[in-house]
Formats: sequence, structure tokens, C-alpha cells
Amino acid sequence: MSDINLFESFAEFKEFKNIDRETMMRILEDVFRNMLIKKHGTDDNFDIIINPDEGDLEIWRNREIVPDGEVEDENSQIAYSQAIKIEPDFEVGEEATEEIRLDHFGRRSILSMRQNLVSKIIELEKDSLYKKYSERVGEIITGEVYQVWKREILLLDDEGNELLLPKSEQIPSDYFKKGDSVRAVVAKVEMRNNNPIVILSRNAPEFLERLFEMEVPEVFDGLITIKKIVRVPGERAKVAVESYDDRIDPVGACVGMKGSRIHSIVRELKNENIDVINFTNNMQLLIQRSLSPAKITNIKLNEEEKKAEVFLKPDQVSLAIGKGGHNIKLASKLTGYDLDVYRETDEDEEDVDLEEFADEIDGWIIDELKAVGLDTARSVLELSKDDLVKRTDLEEETVIEILKILSEELE
Repeated sequence: MSDINLFESFAEFKEFKNIDRETMMRILEDVFRNMLIKKHGTDDNFDIIINPDEGDLEIWRNREIVPDGEVEDENSQIAYSQAIKIEPDFEVGEEATEEIRLDHFGRRSILSMRQNLVSKIIELEKDSLYKKYSERVGEIITGEVYQVWKREILLLDDEGNELLLPKSEQIPSDYFKKGDSVRAVVAKVEMRNNNPIVILSRNAPEFLERLFEMEVPEVFDGLITIKKIVRVPGERAKVAVESYDDRIDPVGACVGMKGSRIHSIVRELKNENIDVINFTNNMQLLIQRSLSPAKITNIKLNEEEKKAEVFLKPDQVSLAIGKGGHNIKLASKLTGYDLDVYRETDEDEEDVDLEEFADEIDGWIIDELKAVGLDTARSVLELSKDDLVKRTDLEEETVIEILKILSEELE
């Protein structure tokens, strides 16, 4: 049947990535049987032999040999004079098997059949891709950058499937070019215009969790449990870990000898600062650990409102807050408590609460300062102008005016 050239595209059918040979043969047979039923009303007396690997297709029709002039059904019976043209030794009453060529169906039927075949295979390919990656959500995969756009990157997996890594799911300092190998976690699979779209992420906490499983055997084996992960991608992350085996130090195992295990994870995350914390059900102790490296002097918990007042020495406040406020924000997410930082100062040292300046400083500016742990005049004055500009969203001119107002009051 190769002379009909219908299956010139058999090679392309073989290249479909997620369809096995058995499934392919079933689809092909269904399509051809439907065509036979449409033309002859039945496919009972037809045998279909398909070899997708070789591009071969054979259709054989079996008909009873009857005397000339007694043919009642041309599909199931053949006259003796026609049968001996197929095989001279045939006799009346025997069954004649004849190969049917594709041109027997007519060109229009062939084209229609091919279109139906391609449609069925593509649909099955989509379903297979959707199912495959739906089952892999939360797993790390490696893809090769195929195309870089402004809002997303197109990657190909090892089978040539297309995967998307949106800009919003990349670490801010990520930079990729065509041909680069990228590791990311499968975030979700969604249907767009009846096409499965695989969305990857390097920002998700699951990505960091999978990296720990890859680098720390104790985590992979379940000897160490990751209780919770919070991240500001590319900046800082906090990982609470716990071990049910007293012989295993969960923090030490995750960090590794001289930081060997954590360093490879940090490099993958573009130098993201990772704090590994020993988990505990003691909330005061967990808050204390989560605000590391700051040293806390006292904590007052309000368990009903899930709030905590944290008191520190003045020189520890900036450590507790961290660059851009990331440390205290992540500690709050990790513990589930709203954390308010307060300075412990000597009683004879004069200081004034920022709220006292409500007539001279706009409320939103005071809120901005308090959001980064600056709640008194002296706490603001302890920082330089440049530090204040970096830690807040305030303009330099505004910061200069604030410092002037506060210093005049204290003087």
C-alpha cells in the first residue's frame, strides 16, 4: 500500500513523544475500521495489519467463492471467475483472501481518513502530556532553554515537550540564554485553548524542599523532616527542620561539613541566604531561633491574637529586621505570629515615641518607619541617612527632614 503514499507521514507519527506503539496501533486500526464500515457497512470480513515502525499497512478482505452469476453480496462473496484471477487453485466454497489497496476507497476518503488519524493522535498526545505532568507536580525537572521572551522562557524536556518558566516564577537574578540547562519544579499544569501548558517555578518553596532532598540524604530518606519553608526568592529563606532520631543533628546534617551541602543549594538559588532552624513546638524558642542571628532579651506572647512583642538590645534590632525587612517578615511567616520589635533602653536615656510627632510627621511616614522596627526618635537617629533610605521606601529629602525634626526634639 506504500504506493498510495498515504503513510508518508508514518515517520512523523512514530515521533509522537508520549504514545506507545501498542496505543498507536489501536488508533490506526480504529480509524481504518471506521472507514471500512462507512464504505461496506461492516468490517467483519476484513483483517488489518499495521506496522508503524516500518510504515507498512495491509488490509485483507475474506470472501466466499460462489459460482458465477450467484453473487448476492459483493462484499462477502466473490464469483469463481474473479477468484481464480487471485489464485488459480481456488474452488467454489472456499474462502478467497484478497489484499485491498488504499485507492479502493477513493482519494477523498483517504484524505478524510488521514485528517481524522492526525486529529486523534494529537488529541491523545495532549491528554498524555497533561496526565504525565499532572502526576509530577512538585517534582524537580531539568529542561533546556529553547527560546527567551520578555515575560517567560520556553524550555524543552528530554522528550522535546514544551515547558514554560514565567518571569514571575524566576529568581530575580536569574539570567538564561538559549541552550542553558535549567532546573525548576513543576508548579502546575493547565489547559489553554484545549492545549496542556506545563508551568515551572524556581520561586516556590517546593523547589527549595526538593533541592534539600537531592543534597541531603537524611531528608530524602525521611530521617529529617522539613516542617516549613518560607522564602523571599533570591534574598533569604528560612527552613525549619526536625529529626525524630536524637542521634541526628538536623541543622548540622542539612548544612553539611563546612557548609558543603548548603553551598550547592545556595548557588542554585543565586546566593539566596538560607537559615536552617531546628523546629520546636515551644513558640517562644521558635521565634527566638527564627529571628537569628539577632539575640533576643525577652518575648511577650499573645497566643489568642497570634502576636508577639520581641525585645532586643539596640544593636540587635537591625539584625532582627534584616535587609529590606526580610528577616522579620520571614520569621513572622515561619512562626505564624505577627512580630513587633522593641528596643530595650536605659531608663535614664531620653527617648520619644514616634507617635508623639504626629503633628509634624505624616502618619504614613511614621507607619513606614515602624514597619522596619523604628518606633522611637532615638532608634531612627541611630541610623544614617543612607541606611534609612535603603530600609524604607522614603525619598532622601523626606529622610533628611525627619532626621532634622527628631534631632531638634531630643536636643
